[in-house]
Amino acid sequence: MRLGEQIEGDWAASLAALAWQLDCGVDEVIGDAGLDRYDLPEPVKPAAAVAPAPPVPAPGRSGAAFVPPPEPPKIDPVAEARGVAARAGSLEALREALEAFDLCDLRKGARSLVFADGDPAARVLILGEAPGREEDMAGRPFVGRAGQLLDRMLAAIGLSRTSPDPAAGVYITNVMPWRPPGNRDPDEAEIAMMRPFVERHIALADPEVIVVMGNTPLMALTGTRGIVRARGSWTQALGRPLLPMVHPAYLLRNPLAKREAWADLLALQARLRGT
Repeated sequence: MRLGEQIEGDWAASLAALAWQLDCGVDEVIGDAGLDRYDLPEPVKPAAAVAPAPPVPAPGRSGAAFVPPPEPPKIDPVAEARGVAARAGSLEALREALEAFDLCDLRKGARSLVFADGDPAARVLILGEAPGREEDMAGRPFVGRAGQLLDRMLAAIGLSRTSPDPAAGVYITNVMPWRPPGNRDPDEAEIAMMRPFVERHIALADPEVIVVMGNTPLMALTGTRGIVRARGSWTQALGRPLLPMVHPAYLLRNPLAKREAWADLLALQARLRGT
């Protein structure tokens, strides 16, 4: 065989071998020797991701790290009320202190501050619950239907909020100076907040006898509830005789209770007469 014919035959054989490999899926050369994939080492698992460290605040001009300012101290409304009330040296100063006291949310929905009515020099101080709609509009306690009934009750034993004689007069105020929304009952936190003002109010007026009308003033001065059970029984509060009575609004809803209210009025009259 001549040399040219041998070379041409080897070339054809090589092409045939390459075609066979392509048919088998071999499409690229990766080395001179074959690769045994069954003899490869186990793949190395990637390391677990590590959370990046939190950023460090950039130093200020002084080079120190930024430190957030401390939170403002929380205000204790009861302690604040106690301090404000104690500084009031007169009833007028106490009224101004209440007008400036902004920690009670009730004032935000009220039209006016309801402070007091009657003669501050009277022997009897009547402590009610909270202003209603009429009281909120007038700025005076007990001016609605319940207040009109109270005036008739007091007149029956010779007392009046308009009497020029302190011996026959009464001084009227409430635990809450602002009307609660919807005429709801004040909650215990609101009562506790106003108690220092009530105590200071009573100390400045200096009555001989206190009459509490309703659960709210009973709670404020004695720490107890249950005005229907407590009514008619004399007790002590702030060093003074205290007579619990049901609120006139309760009598409007329960006329049969007026007999017991009349007995309470007679007990008040007897105490004022010293009998």
